[in-house]
Amino acid sequence: MLDLEFLFMDIIVGTAGHIDHGKTSLVKALTGIDADRLPEERQRGITIDIGFAELDLGDVRVGFVDVPGHEKFVKNMLAGAHGIDLVALVVAADEGVMPQTREHFEICRLLEIKTGIIILTKIDLIDEELLELIKLDVSELVENSFLENAPMIAVSAKTGEGIEQLKSVLSETAQKIPSRKNEIVARLPVDRSFSVKGFGAVATGTLVAGEINETQELEILPLQKKVRVRTLQTHGKSVKTAYAGQRTAVNLGGIEHAEVERGMVLCEANVLRPTQIFDAEIEVLKDAKRALKSRQRVRVHIGTIEALARVQVLNEKGEIALGEKDFVQLRLEIPVVTIPNERFILRLYSPQITIAGGRVLDAFATKHRRKDIENVRKYLKDLIGAKSTNDKAKQAKLFLETAGEHGLTFSDLQARTGWRNEILRIAITENIEKKAVIKAEKFYIARTLFENLKQKTLVEIENFHHKEPLSRGILRETLREKIFSHFSSEIFKTMLSSLEKEGKIAAEKDVVRLASHNLELSAEEKILRERIEKIYKTAKLEVPTLENALIEAVQNTKLNKEQARKIFQLFLNSGEIVKVTEDFYFTKEAVNNLTESLKEFATKTSDRLIDVASFKEIAGISRKYAIPLLEYFDRERITRRAGDKRLVL
Repeated sequence: MLDLEFLFMDIIVGTAGHIDHGKTSLVKALTGIDADRLPEERQRGITIDIGFAELDLGDVRVGFVDVPGHEKFVKNMLAGAHGIDLVALVVAADEGVMPQTREHFEICRLLEIKTGIIILTKIDLIDEELLELIKLDVSELVENSFLENAPMIAVSAKTGEGIEQLKSVLSETAQKIPSRKNEIVARLPVDRSFSVKGFGAVATGTLVAGEINETQELEILPLQKKVRVRTLQTHGKSVKTAYAGQRTAVNLGGIEHAEVERGMVLCEANVLRPTQIFDAEIEVLKDAKRALKSRQRVRVHIGTIEALARVQVLNEKGEIALGEKDFVQLRLEIPVVTIPNERFILRLYSPQITIAGGRVLDAFATKHRRKDIENVRKYLKDLIGAKSTNDKAKQAKLFLETAGEHGLTFSDLQARTGWRNEILRIAITENIEKKAVIKAEKFYIARTLFENLKQKTLVEIENFHHKEPLSRGILRETLREKIFSHFSSEIFKTMLSSLEKEGKIAAEKDVVRLASHNLELSAEEKILRERIEKIYKTAKLEVPTLENALIEAVQNTKLNKEQARKIFQLFLNSGEIVKVTEDFYFTKEAVNNLTESLKEFATKTSDRLIDVASFKEIAGISRKYAIPLLEYFDRERITRRAGDKRLVL
């Protein structure tokens, strides 16, 4: 069956302009819908909050976002300006360019809205001569901007003059708007929420990316609460799927209406995450009152939310001059949801006027120190370069390099990029094939950082060998704690495996050593080794305690008991001496001989049982040694307790 959704092109048109310049009347003349929905708006005759209307032009379906023009309601205007495909800059022909005309125009320019039309309203109130002057006035405003060559249509909402021409221009201009790239996960910044009796919570907004399906599980952020899509509407009609670029109403299950607020983001579950620090590139307006400085408190308008923030300017001067572009870090007072390349507006904390706009570069930045600014600037320039060439593999690699030696999981990377699963997988695979990124089970780490970790590890092992030349190697767990205590075990295991494959280390059970490490004893140490060996071989099963054995071994030598203990450890490492208790150690040969004698005894009995007295007799030892040895045999599963006897297995 043919999917009728794809026979139409959906675009979002946002109005912009000064108060009382006829934006709402124009939308009503085009659509028949009064976008002023609040009683107060109709009573006062001004638009206070954003309103919505739809227009079907046959091959194009237009969703209008009508914004307030009063300077007090620019915050609401900004909530409606996100996700716009085309701006309709409205100028009343009887007044011309006014303060909010300029501010709205600058906001649209800073948001990098690419397409627009200019609409001169109320032409029924002026003559042709004045209309030409107004056209010149508007042309001067938009000179050298995205609206410089935009169509300029003169209309009257009162008489209907120019309305049909405007519809034709809207249709023609819409065809020139490039389709949205299908690379980002579903994301709908909420601009309105309400409750419908019998249905529950409804959230509306412009679906800026991806698609939403009926019955799909979504997540509302930064609330981090899972919700379910009950029903969907676009253009006032129920649909099974909503697509990017459509005004969408989502009936939500699993949440109360009062919990959903403007500024929240409805998105694909378990993908995006809230953030309070991001790096960005901004442009300060030429007519801003003053330069933007570090520590300045500003209002950040991103998506449909307004958040207060402190600015850290990322240059040596600590400020950005009027009309200049540069890098900043914004530290917000509340969590927001954003992704790289999302546009935003900065306004002064007080008075509330627009001063700058920009785009997010790194949505999960760490706090930068002044001494790091040069490296940070290089990183942000590299990000811009990778974005300009649409090199997603390079973008992913840059994010991994700044993530540090901890690496990132697939989920971490997806939260930082906002890319759909298949887009991110391709970028990661390309990096792995180029050997630019290492996969450590569920983690990914930049090769440069992985190589640094390997070098740190080799240095740590080498230092250990220098301090403990007679030790077999450093304990695996000790090595992990020294270098990897705050890292994932997956990265540690992958790093050891890589060093082993390169032949640089040898990992033996719980010990790690350099492959080149050999135990070389001095002449005195060799003598001490021979003494220890003789003590235990001579003693057979009637050994001294370890303490006494070490004291005896170092008599009449220049070596001390601690050095003797290290040499004794060599016997343990090689298995020549076996630990039975903390005090008693026996040669492997003596233990093996006793095991054979024990098994031979068992063959001569019908029940294979032996008591302590018989064991003492077989071994030729006292109870002092017999009990520890029997308990050792129990642990090694050579015998098993059976009352006051042992069963020889």
